[in-house]
Amino acid sequence: MSTHENTPAPAERRTVTVGEACPEGLRVLEGLAASGLRSIRFACEVPGLQSIVANDFSTSAVELIKRNIQFNGVEHLVTANYSDARMLMYNRMGRNDRFDVIDLDPYGSPAIFLDAAVQSIGEGGLLCVTCTDMAVLAGNNGETCYSKYGSMSLKSKFCHEMALRILLHSLDLRANCYQRYIVPMLSISADFYIRVFVRVFTGQAKVKMSASKQALLYNCVGCGTYHLQRMGRAVPHGNNMKYSAGTGPAIGASCEFCQQKHQVGGPIWAEPLHDKTFVQKVLDASERNPERFKTSDRIEGMLSMVTEELDIPLYYTLDSLSSAVRCNTPSLLQFRSALLHAGHKVSLSHACQNAIKTNASPSVIWDIMRCWEKLNPVKREKLSETSPAYHILGTEPRIQANFEVRQDANPKSRRMGLKRFQENPEANWGPKARAKAGGGISTSLEERRKQHQNKRKGAPEDTSFKQFVCKKYKQGSCGLGDSCRYSHSLVDSEVESQDPSATDNTPAS
Repeated sequence: MSTHENTPAPAERRTVTVGEACPEGLRVLEGLAASGLRSIRFACEVPGLQSIVANDFSTSAVELIKRNIQFNGVEHLVTANYSDARMLMYNRMGRNDRFDVIDLDPYGSPAIFLDAAVQSIGEGGLLCVTCTDMAVLAGNNGETCYSKYGSMSLKSKFCHEMALRILLHSLDLRANCYQRYIVPMLSISADFYIRVFVRVFTGQAKVKMSASKQALLYNCVGCGTYHLQRMGRAVPHGNNMKYSAGTGPAIGASCEFCQQKHQVGGPIWAEPLHDKTFVQKVLDASERNPERFKTSDRIEGMLSMVTEELDIPLYYTLDSLSSAVRCNTPSLLQFRSALLHAGHKVSLSHACQNAIKTNASPSVIWDIMRCWEKLNPVKREKLSETSPAYHILGTEPRIQANFEVRQDANPKSRRMGLKRFQENPEANWGPKARAKAGGGISTSLEERRKQHQNKRKGAPEDTSFKQFVCKKYKQGSCGLGDSCRYSHSLVDSEVESQDPSATDNTPAS
């Protein structure tokens, strides 16, 4: 075009301050707001927001939210709402009514809210989900985990990262039903919970890739070696992609290292947990203003570890490797150096303090442990022929491990002494009791524990055993007296059986 008369003028960009309502800003939903604290913090700390809905299904909680909104002067941004979070999200499924940010932080499992959340989140919107049912996700109740998340959890050393991958698998699976898919931005396992931040997009072609992003997990019950088997394959075919089922099996009938059986877990998310570019931006913003949050030191330590993590599913732990071989444990730097000397990548994990993430095959890892055992020998004559250590150490290593400590074996976050794993701030610290249905405050765990102390001492005496004679009384060693649950009165036949004169068979003279 020779002229620019019909070219629309670019929209004027303006700076929005914190606490100012922005008509073109983000629409935020906190589905289970309780006191509304997080929604109020959004209004007081995050610029560029259009509206915030602080929802709860408790009338007393909604009244409390309204009081807190008025007290903090954020009525123009935050709205208290009484509704079932699922119905609220289902009613906002229209393309123009969807939320840009949805935060779900329930007590326990968020499984019942995920279907509504992936439908009511806008295109490219941010979905923040928290799980505190770690007993289910960490393998204590695998059948319950399958019923809630569609994946079988395993009780293993890598259970915390597996919990993250189970949640991401469940989110992606439910989004796929509506031709949508997820892109993880940040996935964190901390303290007694996990929390993921994912973006949700729509695209039929990308949804077809989802099968290749999931994997079944085979975990040896003896030595802990694990293998992944992808559920699907996506291979470039000219300008298109060719999709097919995954090939396998990835393992034999028994473990090649210790001859034990495998447990089958999953499916789990087998792609990266984080967007490293996004995490680095968050880390830079925190470092520019370290006084903004009281937990900035922990935020920087955790995110620094995330940027150092390898994008490889799951990890091994040094104590589990040493336990399988029955030898003492090498230091973290020695084992990392051995992997680096062998030409492999290695990193730590934010989910476990002594974790080892590496692209080395299990055979390389066990060869390094065999070399370590030669330097720190165990008494092989005491090993059972059925133990994993007997089979692992019965094979000679094919590589010669070098345990000389390398400078690059110590990651930057560890050298700088960043706060990566914080200690519990107080005794009995952790998730508290569930709130009462009527909105009252539940009795603390410590008070409940005191109520149940000595509960047996005040119980009524069980007299059902009084018809049986106390064996210790018959032997003359029972000192309980009348408090004994058994009888201390012998019948005549038992007395006569204990009288030596009654059993004397000497003939009369």
